[in-house]
Amino acid sequence: MAREFVASHKLNIRQACTAFGISQSCYRYQPKLSEENDLIAKWLIRLTCMKKNWGFGLCFLYMRNVQGFAWNHKRVYRIYKELELNLRIKPKRRLKRATPDPLVVPDAPNQSWSMDFMYDQLADGRSFRLLNVIDDFNREGLGIEIDFSLPAERVIRSLNQVIEWRGKPQSIRCDNGPEYISGKLQCWAEQNCIRLEYIQPGKPQQNAYIERYNRTVRYDWLNQHLFRSIEQVQDFATAWLWSYNNERPNMGIGGITPIQKLQLAA
Repeated sequence: MAREFVASHKLNIRQACTAFGISQSCYRYQPKLSEENDLIAKWLIRLTCMKKNWGFGLCFLYMRNVQGFAWNHKRVYRIYKELELNLRIKPKRRLKRATPDPLVVPDAPNQSWSMDFMYDQLADGRSFRLLNVIDDFNREGLGIEIDFSLPAERVIRSLNQVIEWRGKPQSIRCDNGPEYISGKLQCWAEQNCIRLEYIQPGKPQQNAYIERYNRTVRYDWLNQHLFRSIEQVQDFATAWLWSYNNERPNMGIGGITPIQKLQLAA
């Protein structure tokens, strides 16, 4: 109202401010767009373009815990909403089930690993398998082996390759697949003093760490691309595994990356 009276030349600025009970500094105030808001918007746009399935939580944790920005989450979320970057999530109808016993959380690396198979198809329809191995302590992906066939010998070879650089685990949790219950893998585990922990048939929640990891693998890249060869899948999996361990915040370990948790435990 003060500006309208001044613009119509009915009052000067001093008179208008006195009449409406405001200070002259308030009258002359002009809101300025913070340069940091532009920077936040650029980061959010870049992250959501590169990681199409990342919601606000992962974007904010990446900027805070990985990049080291100290922006308030309310401020970042306001800009996130203004940019209309919200992911549309279709609610799922959940069945009521008995609450399973919580998994034991290891308190040091190499106490417990988990491994499991996944399946997918190439562009020409040929099926291939993925062997995923993680450390339950920090949810770190230790390896992704990909081929048309992964018998027990390949499982042993993959585990030996991981042990060469990571060290030997005390136990490995897995399901009751034929590769895992084979005599070759059991002899290998006995020779290396590694305990194989088998889950109950039909109880995948007993291997929840690797099952959640499998979902991330499928949701993050496996379902987003059409591959033409095993080599192409393996190259993409290797690049993604580094990004998962070093850049992707993990909600299950406090919103930090697996490598950050490993460094904190050192």
